[in-house]
Amino acid sequence: MNDEEIIELFFSRDELAITSAQEKYGPLLLKVALKILGERSDAEECLNDAYLALWGSIPPERPQNLAAYCCKIVRNLSFKRLEYNLAQKRSARSAVPLEELEASLSGGEDFAAYENVDFSIAVNDFLKSLKPEMRVVFMKRYYMTDSVPEIASDLGFSESKVKSMLLRARKKFKSYLKGELK
Repeated sequence: MNDEEIIELFFSRDELAITSAQEKYGPLLLKVALKILGERSDAEECLNDAYLALWGSIPPERPQNLAAYCCKIVRNLSFKRLEYNLAQKRSARSAVPLEELEASLSGGEDFAAYENVDFSIAVNDFLKSLKPEMRVVFMKRYYMTDSVPEIASDLGFSESKVKSMLLRARKKFKSYLKGELK
């Protein structure tokens, strides 16, 4: 079943929509949640919450890319769950790739300088400025939370190449944000 047919099922409030989305994107969504949470039970719970969120948001939303829309929901729910787990000291997992991105941005500066930057627009514009190869590496690391070895294996690069691409991308992102502050 294609995405448009699944979306139409959501619009007609047919419960087959959830089953179809689960069959088509379940493994991908589980992978996203597992990479963030590290625990299968938490990841499966986030998936269930995501399907409920899909049911509640389509309609009125009509996503252009159902896979990306589903990933965004699962990713956001997974980070909320991770934050809860860490606050409750329920998980030993504390390092997420976003922390390395945050560290590269800080560089001794006050984060208050970034308060007026709309990060969703800034990140989208920044990604458009990157070469496709670097954009894929950046998204795999900071959106899909893939590890450096996973990215290297997926793309056929050496780990050192991935690390250097990420370093350059973080430096470019910091420069891009500084330009947005002016």
